[in-house]
Amino acid sequence: MGIGSSDSIQVVYLRKKGKVSDNSNHKKFKKLEEKNQKALEGGGEERIKKQHAKGKLTARERINLLLDEGSFEEMGKFVDHRSTMFGLDKEHYLGDGVITGYGKISDRPVYVFSQDFTVFGGSLSEAHAEKIVKIMDLAMKNGVPLIGLNDSGGARIQEGVVSLAGYADIFFRNTRASGVIPQISAIMGPCAGGAVYSPAITDYIFMVDQSSYMFVTGPNVVKTVTHEDVTHEDLGGASTHASKSGVTHFISDNEVQCIRDIQKLLSYIPQNCEDDPPRFPNPGQKDTSFLDELIPENPNQPYDMREVIKGLVDDRSFFEVHKNYAENIVVGFSRIGGRSVGIVGNQPSVLAGVLNIEASRKGARFVRFCDSFNIPLLVLVDVPGFLPGTDQEWNGIITNGAKLLYAFSEATVPRVTVITRKAYGGAYDVMNSKHIGADLNYAWPHAEIAVMGAKGASEIIFKREIASAKDPEKKLQEKIDEYTEKFANPYRAAERGYIDEVLMPSDTREKLIRAFEMLENKVENLPKKKHGNIPL
Repeated sequence: MGIGSSDSIQVVYLRKKGKVSDNSNHKKFKKLEEKNQKALEGGGEERIKKQHAKGKLTARERINLLLDEGSFEEMGKFVDHRSTMFGLDKEHYLGDGVITGYGKISDRPVYVFSQDFTVFGGSLSEAHAEKIVKIMDLAMKNGVPLIGLNDSGGARIQEGVVSLAGYADIFFRNTRASGVIPQISAIMGPCAGGAVYSPAITDYIFMVDQSSYMFVTGPNVVKTVTHEDVTHEDLGGASTHASKSGVTHFISDNEVQCIRDIQKLLSYIPQNCEDDPPRFPNPGQKDTSFLDELIPENPNQPYDMREVIKGLVDDRSFFEVHKNYAENIVVGFSRIGGRSVGIVGNQPSVLAGVLNIEASRKGARFVRFCDSFNIPLLVLVDVPGFLPGTDQEWNGIITNGAKLLYAFSEATVPRVTVITRKAYGGAYDVMNSKHIGADLNYAWPHAEIAVMGAKGASEIIFKREIASAKDPEKKLQEKIDEYTEKFANPYRAAERGYIDEVLMPSDTREKLIRAFEMLENKVENLPKKKHGNIPL
């Protein structure tokens, strides 16, 4: 039964009772029914067909897929622009290019706006912005996540500065809401110019492959200014932002998958900064014996950290974030014993798991999100250090590496570290060591906790002895073996209390379940201040 049908039934019922005259209330009810129907039409049937021809859903179809059936309550359905210049006085569409309201996902309340490309290309006007601002304010007051489905050509240029003011009103609220409520942006079509900054401030950005793009300046401007020939897709498509810039956190093959991924993400995170993440039943014991054979005997041979994650978490619960960006570090959400956790792990199969600029930024952003929303952190360490080279130094590895250090040091959620193999140099400190506030630090028997690798350390410490030896290569190997025996193990750190326990890999999952259960009531207060000055 469509919108307006119930109104018609009510009119018929009242007329039978003699309570409605054909010339008064009936006309009013009919007018309401007509307006409701008009609002549902968006930009009209032809434009809806064009939207579908591009493989895109309409704004309402997206909302219907996203929210629990029958839960959506629309606000501002009859809002209209109030512009008269450049022919706008002759074009009016109820809703003014954006659908706003609230509903539920898995029976949890959310606020949502969905831009309608069939109405003025989804462009943002003064009235359009006011609708978005209204639900943003309500989301903050009620401590409820905000989801934006973006499909817009940008500011409505016929309106001039008022459309720019509308964007600024939204940016301001995005910033105030950051860390208070989860904010999620899905890019379902174009998002260009000033429009990109609202998603950039939100917590997570989803993009759809081959049908969405984001950039500050488009291909035509780029060609004019820099003489580069580039397509929309190469400049700001989903694949570009997922792998090169890191702007988007998730890339989906189509809009339906994108919406399903948003629903999945919400299952790991709380409603607001004062809430706890959803809890699921503990699935019980699982076979983790394969972990005992996972780490290669050769310390220079790679393995996939995702296999470690697979053994430690509840089955099929790992939801990776930023999968295609800075692949030398793995981050994502999972569950351990039914509890939501955020996981940060070095990836030995990519660049040996070193920390570089991109990996540091990726890890820091994820850690800060988890800390903002009370999601405990599990850190899996196999890191040979920071990536050396002029490119890294000249582009700020010092400042960017410090971001990850700052993020861990600032975090007050439960923090548990497991060193699976290498933990060398400053990277040992940075990766959630005991010294920067980790609650529990475990190591596997393969762990090598040292200032640097045995070979490099031996070449420095025993330089003269090796050089004066009759067989320098043999002497070097002797010293490598000596250094390995003394330092390239977890026991020196355990003697100092920097490692709380050396574990068999297969025992680690159960140990983590107990650890996070023990830490669930952790309270840690930071020193009083307005805010810290993170190295940006």
